[in-house]
Amino acid sequence: MTPFIAEIVGTFILIFLGLGVNANMSLKGTYGNNGGWVVTSFGWGLSVFCGVIVAGPYSGAHLNPAVTIGLAASGLFEWNQVMPFIGAQMIGAMIGASLVWLNFKNHFNATEGDKVGIFATGPAIKDLPINFICEASGTFILVFVILYITGPEITAAGLEDAKVGLGSLGALPVAFLVVVIGMSIGGTTGYAINPARDLGPRIMHAILPIKEKGSSNWAYSWIPIFAPITGAIVASLIYLSIS
Repeated sequence: MTPFIAEIVGTFILIFLGLGVNANMSLKGTYGNNGGWVVTSFGWGLSVFCGVIVAGPYSGAHLNPAVTIGLAASGLFEWNQVMPFIGAQMIGAMIGASLVWLNFKNHFNATEGDKVGIFATGPAIKDLPINFICEASGTFILVFVILYITGPEITAAGLEDAKVGLGSLGALPVAFLVVVIGMSIGGTTGYAINPARDLGPRIMHAILPIKEKGSSNWAYSWIPIFAPITGAIVASLIYLSIS
């Protein structure tokens, strides 16, 4: 599997399972209806775990434009590969969102009201500057910790020892990292912390023939794109300055 295909497949798994959690808890007539925020946090964390396990050996399992940019800014990834990776992540996210709609089509039809929250994030209390800070902060933690999971370790002898990568047991700490971000500050904005996770499904919400789907809330969409990227870059700069 090429790195490009791996990013498509890994991001597809992440989004298909993650949005499936959202749909299962939110749509009428499902067995998981009203599962609660703990289910959301663990569901998304396990979704990340599955995507990382599959894509890790082939691409490093970024699955997130903010992670890709953060790794590039810290010198752990080539800049000329950033746009191809982001393109692959967007493709995977859009395919995943489409298949969630197909699986839950009857439940979408049975549920009244707007459906954008199943596909994309939105603030619990709308305050754009604070919403931006929340998304940037969550992504800062995500990328900063990932840099220490994936980066080399300088030993006492001055030699570099490779740390566990995202393709092996590194998937487990990343999964728990996503869980704890969700259970801490995630409740403020729905914690996109991933531009592809929000933008890809939001595009599909706008395109798909979803019954009574409501607005795709494009006025908010720039927050889960630019705030995670900002948080990732800041995390990389601090990582470089103290490592």
